[in-house]
Amino acid sequence: MKRCPKCGQTYTDNDINFCLNDGELLSRTSGAMGSAYDDPPPTVMMDPPRVTSRLEDAAAPMQYRPPGPMFGSPGTGMASFPRKPDQSLPIVAIALGAASLVFSCCYGGIWLGIPAAVVGFLGMRNADKDPERYSGRGLAIAGMVLGIISFILTFLIFIAVLVPEI
Repeated sequence: MKRCPKCGQTYTDNDINFCLNDGELLSRTSGAMGSAYDDPPPTVMMDPPRVTSRLEDAAAPMQYRPPGPMFGSPGTGMASFPRKPDQSLPIVAIALGAASLVFSCCYGGIWLGIPAAVVGFLGMRNADKDPERYSGRGLAIAGMVLGIISFILTFLIFIAVLVPEI
């Protein structure tokens, strides 16, 4: 049985949840529905949350990890991964060199060839200076050569366009 707390109307239909007179939410009354609806649900007491940043945990011994290419020295807990040498400048040089060669008919050799040659030179110098940290010497040389060739080709196209006009 359900009862409207506002107007006091009682309903025997269990499917009705709101009062038909005023729309108020119906509450269950004791006795007719049985003991399952009479008592409120029990309160659940949860355990307190686990603390994860205690100082006692920092003093605990570290778990042993075998030395190897994927792990640091035993007991450090720090994984050391092998680093690949940086190839950023040589890749930029080869991309600029290829783009300058493609756009050399539109004077792209001037605007893309010179930066390709400069970035290729810097990448080659880095690879020669510190080979453990930088690599891609061949890519840098290729980008530099493509940049120079496209600059010369663009300059020759520019001269060929100007000569008939003179």
